[in-house]
Amino acid sequence: MLDVGRHPNINLMAYSEVEKVEGQVGAFKVTVRKKARYVDEDKCTGCGACEEKCPTVVPDAFNEGLGTRKAIYAYFAQGIPSTRTIDPDHCRQLNGKKCGICKKTCQADAVNFDQKDQMVELDVGAIIVAAGYDVFDPSRIPEYRYNEIPNVVTAIEFERLLSASGPTGGHVYRPSDLAAKAKIEELEKKLKKAQKTLQRYEEKFGQDSEAFYKQYQAGDFGEDEERKKWAAKYEEYLGIAKPLEQMKKEAEGFGSAKRLAFIQCVGSRDFRFYPFCSGYCCMHSIKEAIIAHEHEPETTSTIFGMDIRAVGKGFEEYKIRGGNQSGITYTRGRVAEIVEGENHYPIVFYEDTRERRVKSEEFDMVILATACAPTKGIATLAKTLGIELDDYGFVKTSPVSPVDSTVPGIFVCGCAESPMDVPESVAQASSAAQRAAEVVALQSLEKEKAVA
Repeated sequence: MLDVGRHPNINLMAYSEVEKVEGQVGAFKVTVRKKARYVDEDKCTGCGACEEKCPTVVPDAFNEGLGTRKAIYAYFAQGIPSTRTIDPDHCRQLNGKKCGICKKTCQADAVNFDQKDQMVELDVGAIIVAAGYDVFDPSRIPEYRYNEIPNVVTAIEFERLLSASGPTGGHVYRPSDLAAKAKIEELEKKLKKAQKTLQRYEEKFGQDSEAFYKQYQAGDFGEDEERKKWAAKYEEYLGIAKPLEQMKKEAEGFGSAKRLAFIQCVGSRDFRFYPFCSGYCCMHSIKEAIIAHEHEPETTSTIFGMDIRAVGKGFEEYKIRGGNQSGITYTRGRVAEIVEGENHYPIVFYEDTRERRVKSEEFDMVILATACAPTKGIATLAKTLGIELDDYGFVKTSPVSPVDSTVPGIFVCGCAESPMDVPESVAQASSAAQRAAEVVALQSLEKEKAVA
């Protein structure tokens, strides 16, 4: 990525959208909307001081909502260009409130709240669509209770938990435990505030709050309004302190999730949603199970699937090594239902097709290997480009050339064309780049001939 950013023949237009495409192969005119970052890319040094001082905290979409970010932020570490972006939906200054702390903090004077979107016109010979994909929403399968049971997560959410740059620093903590810790922090702040209020009353009346409250309940102070307020504040304090103490005791038993279940084909190979195989899910689950075991050697994983499709070079050996060395058990069977047990432990009900029996098993976490779905904006992009989509919503390509779209000069690669893993996406990207180069080179030759 750094090499791409430095290449003299590559112009990166991050945080931009294609608005309009006109023309034909070899002579496309593309209109691009370069969105306002409210930060000058040329001035920004990427130091992060503005982000550190920003008071507005919002859920982090890159970390699937498992962590938080500031209203001025970098989308992810080592991103190109190395700059910050202000979120106009959450920035206090851009929403009419007084703030501007980021602008005051920035020594490079890069923050510019008056920045506007820019329309840029490009003359290009060929176009490559590499729009990526979205993951299937597993809440559409109610029996898996995603969004209902906190410790049922998607594979991409689990990927962020495993990442050293993720919200937990690579520790596989259960979302229910993370939520409990966040609640403890919230209650501790409220308790501290309540204690300060009680301290003022204690100093004023020269009496301990606990002793006062016993007297108050006995009716010693009659209708004294000031002491009524003191009693109300002490009751508020007790309403925080007792649950907080219980939650802290429960939190002492929190640790990494060590019993993992991976459920394959969630939304894929399913006639209700996507009848095709998503290609990479089996190997992705195996990889995640192996990495989880590397983080915590006590971790064991069960992968539930109709079959494991390890079709790439060395994939079968990788699968076997995971079973032999990383505590992975491969269970052939379709998971019928997930229910929540005590302390938020998910219980998986499944049919073991080898033994022909219905079984249930409790896990610390359940990871759903969700289907590879067409990205949400692909229909709009296809309309802008004038290209066709197939029956599933991926870019339609030529049967003899899987990188050629239905419009000459517009090519496609990766999961914009169909579900595929990283090695296949890279190979197809090279093919698409070669086809685009052919078009541009041919147009150059024709121009030279015309001039001659």
